[in-house]
Amino acid sequence: MPSRNPGVIAQDWEPVVLQKKPNKASALRDPKAVNQAMRSGAPVQTIKKFDGGSNKKGGPVVSVKKLEEAAEPAALERVSTEVRQAIQKARLEKKMSQAELAKRINERPQVVQEYENGKAVPSQAVLAKMERVLGVKLRGKVGK
Repeated sequence: MPSRNPGVIAQDWEPVVLQKKPNKASALRDPKAVNQAMRSGAPVQTIKKFDGGSNKKGGPVVSVKKLEEAAEPAALERVSTEVRQAIQKARLEKKMSQAELAKRINERPQVVQEYENGKAVPSQAVLAKMERVLGVKLRGKVGK
């Protein structure tokens, strides 16, 4: 077996201090550093940014001609008045509130309210659920 060196072992316990140096660019822009340089008479450079401090938005410029030539999206089809009235009439005949109908079809009350106000875009799935609960035909009338 190899033998170890029986010499004296010494340990070095000197503290090591690590310091993070500040960024040079951020240190130069620091208001304290700028004021110090101005007081001491050192040259201080100021640059005015283009539209700096203004409330303008620099969005893309679109020509009017392109806007006019572009095809406008068609308006979304809303629930027709016949369907709105049929839903409301059937719900009232069953003596249900909008919240109760919504609970039965597993939707939010806001959905039923939008259908009765004519603000909703008709969904075949929701209309089918309403037909089942209310016992009224609703989907044939939406296509008009």
